Parts: sequence; C-alpha cells; structure tokens
Amino acid sequence: MKFRNRLFFGMSLVIFGTFPAAGQAEKTITQPAPEKVLHLDNLVTEALRANPEIRAAELHVEALQARVPQEKALPDPTVTVGWMGNPAPFVVNATAAMSYRGVSAMETFPFPGKLKLRGEIADRESRAAWWDYEAARRSVVSEVKVAYYQYAYFHKALEIVENNQILLESLIKIAEARYEAGQGLQQDILKGQVELSQLLERATILNEQEYMAAARINTLLNRDPEMPLAPPSPLTQTKLTYTLDNLYRLARTNDTNLQGDRRMIERDEDAVAFARKSYEPDFDVSYMYQRMPGGPNLYGAFLGVNIPVFYKSKQRQEVVEASRDLASERSVRENRETTVNFLVKEQFLEADQAQKLSVLYSQAIMPQSAQALESSEIAYEAGKTDFLTMLDNFVSLLEFRVNYYREISDYQISLARLEPLVGVELTK
Repeated sequence: MKFRNRLFFGMSLVIFGTFPAAGQAEKTITQPAPEKVLHLDNLVTEALRANPEIRAAELHVEALQARVPQEKALPDPTVTVGWMGNPAPFVVNATAAMSYRGVSAMETFPFPGKLKLRGEIADRESRAAWWDYEAARRSVVSEVKVAYYQYAYFHKALEIVENNQILLESLIKIAEARYEAGQGLQQDILKGQVELSQLLERATILNEQEYMAAARINTLLNRDPEMPLAPPSPLTQTKLTYTLDNLYRLARTNDTNLQGDRRMIERDEDAVAFARKSYEPDFDVSYMYQRMPGGPNLYGAFLGVNIPVFYKSKQRQEVVEASRDLASERSVRENRETTVNFLVKEQFLEADQAQKLSVLYSQAIMPQSAQALESSEIAYEAGKTDFLTMLDNFVSLLEFRVNYYREISDYQISLARLEPLVGVELTK
C-alpha cells in the first residue's frame, strides 16, 4: 500500500509540476511540433486577406472615391437637331419662309464654387468611409484574437482536466485497495467516482466550447467552420506598457468612430455652405444654328438664369436641413468622445483585474494549494487524515489551475478589445 501511495504522490508531482509565474507559459511534458502549432499572427494575416466584411468595406470606399470626380464634373450638354416646314426629315420647304433646319447646343454652368463644394462633400464622405473600412479591419482582428484566446484557454483547461482524470483514476484505485485491505471506507470510492464523473462532464463542456471557438476562428477567416485547427501556441501574458491616461490620449487620436465623425462634420459643414449657395443662380448657355431657304444662315446665343422665387419653402429649408444635420453630427461626436473614454477604462480595469488575479494564483494560491495537497497525501499515507480531505485539496488545486489560465485569457481578451479603440497593438 505504501508503494502505491508513493507512486500516486510521484504522479501528482509530474502532472501538477511547478507553477509558472504570471505572464509565462506553463511547461508541459510534450509540445506540438512548430509546424503543427496554431499561431495568432498567421490567423490575423489570413483574416485581413480573406474576411468578406473587410473586403466589402474596402469596395465601399472605392465606390465613394469614384463619386468624387462625378460630383465635380459639369452636367452633360444637350444637343438638339431639328427641322420645320416639310414632313421629310431635314428637308427644307423652299416655298415656306419659316421653314428651316438647324442644330443647337446647351450647357448648364452652376454658380462658381458649387461644383467645388459638391466635390468636397463627396470627398469627405469617402474619407469617412475609409475610417469605416479601418474600423472593420480592427474589429475583425480583435474578434480573431478574442476567439483565439478563448480557443487557447479551452484547449489548456481541457488538457488540465484530462490530466487530472488520469490522476483521479489512480486515486480511486488506491482508495479501492485500502478498502479491500480494511483500511478505507466505501464512501471514499463513491466520492471519487462522483468527482471523476464531474470531470468527464467538465471535459465534455470544454470540448464543445473549444469546438465553438475554433468554428468562430474559421468563420472570421472565411473558412469552412468544420475545418480542424492545430493546437494553439502556449498561452502567455503580454505586459501592458501604457497607462490609462496614455490610452485615453491614443483613443482620442486613433478611434475610428471619432475620426469618421470628424470627416462627417467636415462634410456637413460643406453641405451647409452648399445649401447657402443654392440661393445663387445657375446659368444655361446655349448656341443655335439654322439654315433657312432663300436667306442667310442664322446664328444665335442664349443665356438662361434660374430665379429662386420659392426660396422660403426650398432654399431656406435646405439651409435649415443642412444646419440641423451638422448640429446632430457634432452631438454624435461629443457622445462618442464620452463613450470611448468609458470603453477604454472598462477594458483597462478588466485587464488590470485579470492580471492581478493571475499573479495571485501563480504566486500564492496555487503553490499554497499544492502544498496542502502534498501535505494531505503524506498524511493520508500515514493514516492521519481521511480520503475526502485529500480529494477536496485535489479538486481545489484543479480549479485554481483552470482559473489561472482563464485569467490570462481574459487579460489578453481585454487587451484585444482595447486595440480597436486606441489603434495600437497591445497583445504582441
């Protein structure tokens, strides 16, 4: 019996091992070959290339850029060809003095400055759309990272649970041997079997969660959701070198929504200027040539001007509409400034909490729990404690180890969600 207990104690040292400091990967007995490890950088690169949301945003920018020269161009001229005095086309009736055939051309010239403003409005819209494209890029990258860190956590948690299943099975065998020798209780065996069933249940749940995280990664990369993924790289913790004030400043400068709102405000300012110019007339310039029988060729030029006689219900309201749109856009930007500060602080605090908890787990809770388990193993071997005490220490250490990696994952996820806001990479 003592030999079996020592064997169990040795297995626990191999499986539990030493505890990594926060920010370091746990050392395991075997690691996948480098070519069989899933690397986050490769996933991000592929997502930027293949994700349809990014491509759609890029095409939208290109479409709006193509609108700019259209808005700056003059309206198409109108050319008119006609005749009068004979039913046959272009045949002049020599006996009719008013018979003629002729051609005319007309072009509309907007009041100076209107075309320029229309082009600037279209240009502002394309620039705002570029920030929507950048937002799509950042969002997809962030989602890939979040899914990857979830996948890495579920994979590691599943590995821990499966290793502990092996250990618990050995523990149950020892309890069975002690029971057969009249030194243990049947309830020890039953309790161990219940805990083993709970581990199997947990492994099933983790396996499903890992599968869903993998499917999410594949979806973001525009792959078949069923495509298998290699095991993830070791889950490590990145050091955050920015203070909260630094992150606030970065967000005010780099947040895509704030930048897009600025472009939309500029667009609406130009729209107000354009609406005020609607009071000013456009000009229609036309030129005509006529061939009449028995007389000289006739030439003519005409100038037409539109008169805004209905300005109270049209031009004035156009200015009101543009001004209200501008005021609304400024309010949207003001609200975004407040919101982005909250979002930055929220993710910063979540990252800070996860980092502190991971340090607490690695430097205090897990070593102390391991010592408690080791002490209970020795006491159990000497007959000084019961099986349930040792089992309770075993379950506690398992929970702490899983929680440790969850906190590392949550920390990296918080940084990944900060990146789109501040525009810099924090998870490298």
